[in-house]
Amino acid sequence: MLALRTTAGAVARRALTAASRLPTTSVRTLPKAAASLALISRRDYSAPGSDNFSTRSTVVQLLSNIGSKREVQQYLSHFTSVSSQQFAVIKVGGAIITEHLESLTSALAFLNHVGLFPVVVHGAGPQLNKLLEDAGVEPQFEEGIRITDGKTLAVARKLFLEENLKLVEKLEELGVRARPITSGVFGAEYLDKDKYDLVGRINKVNKDPIEAAINAGCLPILTSMAETPEGQVLNVNADVAAGELARALQPLKIVYLSEKGGLFNADTNEKISAINLDEEYDYLMSQWWCRYGTRLKIKEIKDLLEGLPRTTSVAIIHPADLQKELFTDSGAGTLIRRGNKLATATNVSQFEDLQKLKDVLVRDREGLDAKATVDRYVDGLKSREFKAYFDEPMDALAIVLPPSSTSPLANLATFTITKSGWLTNVADNVFASIQKDHPKLVWTVKEDDENLTWFFDKAEGSLSKEGEVMFWYGLENGDEVKQLMTEFTKHGRSMLGDENLEARLHRAARQASRGLSASTNSTPQRQQARAFSTNARRPVAKTSRTSRPIVSSSRGYATTTNPNPPFGTKNSSNTQPAKVALIGARGYTGQALISLLNSHPHMDLRHVSSRELAGQKLKGYEKRDITYENLTAEDVRRMEEKGEIDCWVMALPNGVCKPFVDAVNEGKGPQNSVIVDLSADYRFDKNWTYGLPELVNRSDIAKATRIANPGCYATAAQVGIAPLVPFLGGQPTIFGVSGYSGAGTKPSPKNDVENLTNNIIPYSLTDHIHEREISNQLGVEVAFVPHVAVWFQGIHHTISIPLKQSMTSRDIRQLYQERYAGEKLIKVSGEPPSVKAISGKHGVEVGGFGVHSSGKRVVVCATIDNLLKGAATQCLQNMNLSLGFAEYEGIPLD
Repeated sequence: MLALRTTAGAVARRALTAASRLPTTSVRTLPKAAASLALISRRDYSAPGSDNFSTRSTVVQLLSNIGSKREVQQYLSHFTSVSSQQFAVIKVGGAIITEHLESLTSALAFLNHVGLFPVVVHGAGPQLNKLLEDAGVEPQFEEGIRITDGKTLAVARKLFLEENLKLVEKLEELGVRARPITSGVFGAEYLDKDKYDLVGRINKVNKDPIEAAINAGCLPILTSMAETPEGQVLNVNADVAAGELARALQPLKIVYLSEKGGLFNADTNEKISAINLDEEYDYLMSQWWCRYGTRLKIKEIKDLLEGLPRTTSVAIIHPADLQKELFTDSGAGTLIRRGNKLATATNVSQFEDLQKLKDVLVRDREGLDAKATVDRYVDGLKSREFKAYFDEPMDALAIVLPPSSTSPLANLATFTITKSGWLTNVADNVFASIQKDHPKLVWTVKEDDENLTWFFDKAEGSLSKEGEVMFWYGLENGDEVKQLMTEFTKHGRSMLGDENLEARLHRAARQASRGLSASTNSTPQRQQARAFSTNARRPVAKTSRTSRPIVSSSRGYATTTNPNPPFGTKNSSNTQPAKVALIGARGYTGQALISLLNSHPHMDLRHVSSRELAGQKLKGYEKRDITYENLTAEDVRRMEEKGEIDCWVMALPNGVCKPFVDAVNEGKGPQNSVIVDLSADYRFDKNWTYGLPELVNRSDIAKATRIANPGCYATAAQVGIAPLVPFLGGQPTIFGVSGYSGAGTKPSPKNDVENLTNNIIPYSLTDHIHEREISNQLGVEVAFVPHVAVWFQGIHHTISIPLKQSMTSRDIRQLYQERYAGEKLIKVSGEPPSVKAISGKHGVEVGGFGVHSSGKRVVVCATIDNLLKGAATQCLQNMNLSLGFAEYEGIPLD
């Protein structure tokens, strides 16, 4: 199989220097529509070109909320490859300003924070209708155009200025500089003075005010008012104004914000994901349902795009989904582009230029034997049946081998796409054509390719073996899946077709080290999981799954179709080691974390600070020689300012780390470092993200730069109670017992082995900080009674939980099994777990489920290693998520 290569560029330098530092803000404090953009709702303004800020957290937010790093980097690089005013023209209807101002301004702020400057032009039609009706003036329309007399124009002009100011002020509240431009851009003549009165036809666009605004670091916010050369103001339709503006600026994107969020097929009531005009326009115009406003819109957009570069596309989208539409392959609204017509070939002789075919096949290859390998491949195609799919410039080429006696399924043998092919979504067109011709298909790709999510969504199932992933769709029953999996497990790729041809091709692809992109299968996360894409994925599970059906207009839905977001498989686009500093390494937790970092392939421990051990050599870390330091807060501030550290881990006692956190905040490093605090100091701070991945939205952790690591007692207790929160009939009581390592290294009666022998010590019988932590996170009051015993590490909880309804032990156990299905670090068992079994392990075990005879009280037992999942292991989970690595990278899994 020849390799597919995505030539996505790195994030553009301008975006990396223009975006400002983003403080972490609780998502809960913003309206739901703006929740995905909460972290960028406030910033200090810096003019474009400033190199004192970082987009790391914005990029992480994009990754964790809407798509993969490959998608985001590719589109951001694409958007910043042109002048600022050529990024996008966004038309905002009056209803959007009235009903969706929060979503709109959050989305615009988001774009500005990654260094982009969309040109916004708005209307105010609904508001104008209401004002005129309130004044007793009935709006008059002729052929869809508002007849505008002097009184109407006066009302309209005042209204437009008010709406423009409303939008500008809201953006300024979010820390985004915006410039109102209410005149001087659109020159016009009368459309038909006798018929429409003061309505204009735009005949000139002056770009100077727009360019001046952008050069000053401001978003240009335009009204759709025009002037004659004599200075007479004329009313102009906002859609028309946006179109003329696009003709003048020739942007990459033209966006029409719509409450409906796209165009719909009136026959199926489904949103049309994408329209490729060159391929589909005539067909659409012939459909009975394509009429009225939909027909007119498509026709107008076709006329507009025919006068613009082929790279320009139109998106019709709801403002809340704007960033997803712009930065993911899947999009969210309706994407309309000219596209390229597809051609097919079933014989090598049908290619007009055989050398061009070979050049296309070579472009993804490396090595001195590339041309020879491709020559052999093409010679092999001459003697066998196949079907090729490609566009005119061959930005995309796919070759499918039909079913044979040795392979009952069609096999996608070649799939090569250029950067342009990805950006114009030719890949989706090709794959849709393949689907029409081949109801059953199998293909094998490399496991570590950067395009994982794209192929994952195209498949109905996948299986991983030795760095390869086999995908398929169209299998009708479990026996077919079982047979396919068995053959792949035994024979690998030779089962997919002619062994000699395929084996040669396979070896060539492996030598090239650039396989077809692959996506991973996963086990469901939990019932409450959110639907979003993420930068981390679980390893491939050896099962099949059902994905959203793919239709001819699909753009490939990335991972957003899976309502249970998978986590844990490394995102291959993040291969840079993360530089780590550990403040407070003397304690047991610090030592446990050092051991984990030592085996992590992408964590680079640079500094270890301990006042007591300063000057001594660090033991247990083999990647580099490290000497303990006694770092001061000023040292930390200086290191952060210079960008020396990507992640700071605070392993200090409670109440001690604030000066170091303040120093990082003051340093304002270019990489916007992550802080993970293992103490309790910030667990109740709304500006910090609580890092319990199994119970907290992993998206929040992935986009966070300030993470409060949960307490050990609190982690196990929350895992032990959370599934029953909806069924609580009273206050849960937690009887917790910890090994003496939980009392720290400073000598005390609680870690004195002689004192603990044949003994158990209760302490903090009420109001322990973990009692508050558990209650705060679960949203219910709990009672917590901690004890310490003679063993070294490990915690046991016995939790008595009142129920508001009668339940059986089996019912409850099933609740826990469903809630934690697929969680690699949580084990649910019928028997009460033991401390001996959990000590040295990296997860939580829950069991027991003893139900009182009344059926209204259950006792649940939970165990955890307080140094690992209770501290160091969970810290590493949070570090992985926030730094863009696989959640479980570096964590030994049983």
